[in-house]
Amino acid sequence: MADAPADPPLFYEHHIFMCTNVRPEGHPRGSCSARAAAAGGVDKLRGYMREKARQLGIDSIRCNAAGCLDRCEFGPNMVIYPEGVWYRYESTQDIDEILQKHLIEGGRVERLMLQPD
Repeated sequence: MADAPADPPLFYEHHIFMCTNVRPEGHPRGSCSARAAAAGGVDKLRGYMREKARQLGIDSIRCNAAGCLDRCEFGPNMVIYPEGVWYRYESTQDIDEILQKHLIEGGRVERLMLQPD
């Protein structure tokens, strides 16, 4: 389509959606929020990611709280755009590794990646 306008510049270099969904206790699919309880909860981990990224000088990112991302069985999880890479994380150490490998070095944390199958 020669007449289509060019896409505008990105607002953020990386946009990260972190599931904060809560389901009732005993729900068969579970929830990211319940699975992150041992680490202080998904809100605490999201806040940690935002603050740690700032400390590391990672600019131009946005860490948004998201409702259900429909990967409940693997949560807590996040997806990073524009790449569309999904990660499972359980701790601040996992977040540190994602920040370093994915956002700083441009690589991937294979052990935490979710696959679309």
